[in-house]
Amino acid sequence: MKNNQFAIETVDKATEQKELRAIHFIDQTVDKLTDPVAVWQVLLDKTFLQAKNQTVLYQKLNNYLATPQLALGDFFERNEALTNEIFYRVALQLLEFDVDSDFDLNDPLAALKKIQLTFVSEPIQTKADLLHAWYLLLCTHTKNGQTYLDKLAQDGYFMPFYAQTTAPLFFNGKAQAVFDPHQLIRDVVYVEAPLDTDKDSQRDLLKVEILRPKQTETGYQAPVLYTASPYNQGINDEAGSKMMHNVDVPLKAKEPRNVSYEEIRYHEPTPELPKKRVIKGEQKEADETFAMESPYTLNDYFLTRGFAVVYAAGIGTKDSDGIRDTGGVAETASTIAVIEWLAGNRTAFTNKTDNIAIKAWWSNGKIAMTGRSYLGTLATAAATTGVAGLKTVVSEAAISSWYDYYRDGGLVAAPDTFQGEDMDVLATEVFSRMQNPGDYLKIKDFFNQVLAVMTKDQDRETGNYSRYWDERNYLNNVSKIKADMIMVHGLNDWNVKPRNVGNLWNALRDVPVTKKLILHQGQHIYVNAFRSLDFTDMMNLWFSHELFGIENHAKELLPDVLIQDNVEPETWRTYEDWQSPQAKRQTFNFEAKELVPESVPVRSAAASFSDHLDDETFDFYKKHLAVWQRDLLTTNHDTTGENRLRDNRLIFKTSQYDQDIYIDGRVQLKIRVAVNEPFGMLSFQLVDYGDAQRLTVSPTVLAAKSLSGTYDWRRDNLREFTRQKESTPWKMITNGHINLQNRHNNYQVDELKPNDFYDLTLELQPTFYHLLKGHQLGLVVYATDFGTTIRGNQELQYSLQINQCQLSLPLK
Repeated sequence: MKNNQFAIETVDKATEQKELRAIHFIDQTVDKLTDPVAVWQVLLDKTFLQAKNQTVLYQKLNNYLATPQLALGDFFERNEALTNEIFYRVALQLLEFDVDSDFDLNDPLAALKKIQLTFVSEPIQTKADLLHAWYLLLCTHTKNGQTYLDKLAQDGYFMPFYAQTTAPLFFNGKAQAVFDPHQLIRDVVYVEAPLDTDKDSQRDLLKVEILRPKQTETGYQAPVLYTASPYNQGINDEAGSKMMHNVDVPLKAKEPRNVSYEEIRYHEPTPELPKKRVIKGEQKEADETFAMESPYTLNDYFLTRGFAVVYAAGIGTKDSDGIRDTGGVAETASTIAVIEWLAGNRTAFTNKTDNIAIKAWWSNGKIAMTGRSYLGTLATAAATTGVAGLKTVVSEAAISSWYDYYRDGGLVAAPDTFQGEDMDVLATEVFSRMQNPGDYLKIKDFFNQVLAVMTKDQDRETGNYSRYWDERNYLNNVSKIKADMIMVHGLNDWNVKPRNVGNLWNALRDVPVTKKLILHQGQHIYVNAFRSLDFTDMMNLWFSHELFGIENHAKELLPDVLIQDNVEPETWRTYEDWQSPQAKRQTFNFEAKELVPESVPVRSAAASFSDHLDDETFDFYKKHLAVWQRDLLTTNHDTTGENRLRDNRLIFKTSQYDQDIYIDGRVQLKIRVAVNEPFGMLSFQLVDYGDAQRLTVSPTVLAAKSLSGTYDWRRDNLREFTRQKESTPWKMITNGHINLQNRHNNYQVDELKPNDFYDLTLELQPTFYHLLKGHQLGLVVYATDFGTTIRGNQELQYSLQINQCQLSLPLK
């Protein structure tokens, strides 16, 4: 394995000793000692929390080896000298690395270097040397994905601190688990939003669930991690399934329209609102509590470290007012209304009837937003308002423009595995007011009217970008962002596709906030419980700085761009940028089945493919998308004989590369194409061809329910991408789609004459990809994408004038 730690702050030895005293490793006993071996024994004694007497402690110590032939307890009995080899031989065992399989007992220092663990290279000869080595050991990750200090916290080290804790305790710039999670206070309040989305002549009230430390009752004010989750109060799976759209419909010719962006730009209206509720009183304590929220394990980690956590589902959800309107400005307004209340700038009530106000008196007014997918999307949306109190956002797999989620290049383009879903379907799924029948009765007819308008405005007929989509494009307001931004995204996420984070990263270049980017090899996942990366520690360093004001060099220590390698397991590399405009480019011309360097003359003139399949094959592929993908990319015969897609795509390959390359950014295509009808579409996949044991598509669970960072608290699975057991012949790197009538942009519609050739330029989804020496790069050109586009199965014939086609590759 490889350890990648970025959140270790370098401090002077005086600070190290001060912090070791604060967490009780240095005490009066240690103060009286001078011998480093004796100090080491006292420190170790404090870590064996299960031992209640010296007999058990000696027994525990002898489970470890100080030398290849001598147990640790016996080592202390003999009073032998301490060496770096002895200290780190024991350290590796304390860090849960296995003898022989993970390290050689005879050479522990070599293992430290190979695993990339932090250690001191100078001889450990004095008490000060020993304390320095111990401090770094507490900051170092175990084999099982947490710092040694967090492992001790999970074993119960900080339990004695609970009774005396009145404020956060920081070690190495990070908040520690000194707050008892079993003493959390759980409140429900109802924030009054500046909205009346259900048109009942009252401002919408939004249910907010709060978890805060008990210490807030006695004067402590906590910073807040706020997750806006439309799923928090439940989802309507069955209702959503009934709303799914049929995708087996024909592509149609669109009426040409020459429009400018100004004609479809969204301008926010200023609707008249009902007056605010008349406050009839104020109280400090909430009227309502709750048993269990829908948690995020990263938030759970921070609940024991002095942070409060807030969840709100927003308008149109169970126990809240309003209706859902996916991605609209009202949804953003409901999201930031909670922030405004937490920062002291908006009113909330103890219940929905009595108009008794309640303040967030326990909040220090500094808020961070967290969450993945729709949750991260709302965090991004909130940031683009510049709302006061929002200090930072950690958005994972977040949408930056809803058009880029449900559309692509003038086409209806489903997120991965959700063929037929759209804005109206998602609104139905999260409209959890349905789950309170009495409440739903009042709003059902109005919501159905709103849903009908949404279905019309989302416009599955054309797939064009419009004023409706412009309202839901958060990139329009990036210049308003005041919060520091951390963006996390999977390079293999075909649900929220990489263009969403790529466009946001580019848009933030000139915005005067700190921005960080983490790109992993996952699909649509969280990465806070991965073995190879100290993501949780990084966020602890970040939040401790942003919300507590700790000067811990977080902005300097965390890399601007951190990317997980797709070839070497557990390898993360730092970069200054992603998709740099100054990237070097390698250009290829199309040749018959080949991609040749731009300098090579092209002989071939044309190539063609069909988009029609016989009914039996078409129906088979609809039900077996993995087989469709295999046949699409495979150039040889499948197990049943002839490849059924051989006439339905073109494949162009480079020669084998003579060295590794790194693709960094957006692959650009110039295509000259004709189709036999006045409508058409093209799809593209860039592919790595070459046998290799690639990383698993989904992370492997290494240890189930093993991580919490706190004693007797909620646990998460330790995960990691591992090598597949079998070699695979290819891997899709990135893709893209375009309607041939939207060849200039997503809102202008051009005429398309049958059999006339047209030039178009497009960019595939941005990527970062390590292509191995000996592999080939391939471009697959086709039309219907069974997993993404509509599937008309029409008699369409496409021709490429390949001597006028090019591929431009951005290289790191």
